[in-house]
Amino acid sequence: MAQSSRKFALVTGASSGIGLELAKQCAQDGHDLLIAADRPLAEARSVLEGMGAQVETLEVDLATKDGVDQLYQKVQGLGRPVDALLANAGQGLGKGFLDQEWNDIVKVVDTNITGTLRLIHKVGQDMRRRGEGKILITGSIAGLMPGTYQAVYNGTKAFLDSFSFALRHELEDTEVTVTCLMPGATETDFFDRADMKDTKVGSSKKDDPADVAKVGYEAMKRGDGDVVTGLKNKLQAAVAAVTPQGVLAGMHKDMAEPGTAKK
Repeated sequence: MAQSSRKFALVTGASSGIGLELAKQCAQDGHDLLIAADRPLAEARSVLEGMGAQVETLEVDLATKDGVDQLYQKVQGLGRPVDALLANAGQGLGKGFLDQEWNDIVKVVDTNITGTLRLIHKVGQDMRRRGEGKILITGSIAGLMPGTYQAVYNGTKAFLDSFSFALRHELEDTEVTVTCLMPGATETDFFDRADMKDTKVGSSKKDDPADVAKVGYEAMKRGDGDVVTGLKNKLQAAVAAVTPQGVLAGMHKDMAEPGTAKK
């Protein structure tokens, strides 16, 4: 990638859905991009280049140490400081915990938590040394409630929601900001990949990923600590804050239990 006066953003999980829409927001706002995902990125690259951005891609598994290291090495090889890191890569997993395959469980934890933290640790240190930068972490309102039939995923999002606030306060005396984007159910291929199409939440109307990304990107630009997208999700977040955990677990069971899809 040739040197440019444009800012530079790194977006993970950018092949489709919220990640691609976040990358579009970056391109529209004058950023060149490095986008990464565990699936082909040619179509996403074409779209973003059509918006005037210089785009580099890396198809890589960010659940692995080698995958994160490859991505960071690519960043270093480009020789451009990361102005914005949008850590969006994530994976879901439905059905009961004891019915899930262990390797699938580990993949969710390593994608959502371990890989995300490893990348933030590397890029965040560079930002702190440089004295500027913006980090957006895609958490979820799912992290606010026990995830019956989605226990591992919700647990990983609870970790990210909590971690983002902690890191933000550790960096409050710097010019590096941390923002947590907390969407609800969004119209992406998440529920298909998580094998949750036969659930109420999987078959219900969901938020537009472009709207979610716009709200998250604008919050990141302002340096906000967190943002919940959509009125319905804001209400759910408010209810979760005052509802006993056992009741929330029952509510989540109604949404995520297999075989309950709306007809």
